Order: sequence, then C-alpha cells, then structure tokens
Amino acid sequence: MQSKDICDVTKVNEKIVGEVKQQLPDLTKVVTLFKALADETRLKIAYALTIEEELCVCDVSEIIGSSVATASHHLRFLRDLSLAKSRRKGKLVYYSLADHHMNELVKIAYEHSVEEELDSNEQLR
Repeated sequence: MQSKDICDVTKVNEKIVGEVKQQLPDLTKVVTLFKALADETRLKIAYALTIEEELCVCDVSEIIGSSVATASHHLRFLRDLSLAKSRRKGKLVYYSLADHHMNELVKIAYEHSVEEELDSNEQLR
C-alpha cells in the first residue's frame, strides 16, 4: 500500500539540495528557543509579557497559578536563554521579553494557531 505522504520515486535534485545545504545556517540557538517555548507555562509567561511589557515575579505567579518559586524558576530559565530580561526595583524583580523579536514571535505563533483552528473548523462544515 502506497502512502500519499511520500514521493512514489526517489529523485533528488542535486543542484537545489546543494544550494540549500550551503545556505542552511546553524540553527542550534533557534532549537533552544523553541524548546524553551514548548513548555506551556513558559509560553504562557511569554504571552503575558506581550500583553503587559513588564511584570514582577509575584504577578507572574498569580497569572500562571503557581508559587513564586515556580514562576521565578521559569522566568530565570527564560532569562538565562536570553529570551527575557530582568531588573530589580527595590525588593521586587521585574521581567520583560528580551526584545521585539520575542514579542513578535510569540504573537505570530498564537495568531497562527488561531488561524489553523479556524481553518480546521471550516473544513468540518
């Protein structure tokens, strides 16, 4: 039985494959970024930081429904990967996304998921 997901024959276009391989950058840091955001709690924190530019650890813990220690752990993880940044103001520590790229990435990923859901629902009709 043939699968419709694969070619019926193997015919590699050596020229195109060679060109693509030459242009393919090292994606190790991108993989790390996506692995970090693959955790639902960290993604929820990142999304919250697209809504409110800066949040203290206490606020984040309330938003994600966790202890301050758990929120702090996730925020530190994002900061250590340069996905978020922190600053201390008195006795409070505030976190924000590292830059506009992170902000856009999280928003675009969400928008994509919503569009995919809408497309799936329309296909069911």
